[in-house]
Amino acid sequence: MAGDKSKRDKRDRNRVVGDEGYEIQYLVQKTGISTEQARALVHRFGNDREKLMEEARKLT
Repeated sequence: MAGDKSKRDKRDRNRVVGDEGYEIQYLVQKTGISTEQARALVHRFGNDREKLMEEARKLT
């Protein structure tokens, strides 16, 4: 049975899971960079969503 859904928070919303295709696609769609560029940014800068968006915008 699933955990108590009333106890959820948004701590992970500001993190990107680089291994998940949908996370990379979100970055690609929001910024217009290529998939390869998005993966390279995650590899280089980690999983901080705000930092990744900032760096991706520099590429466009």
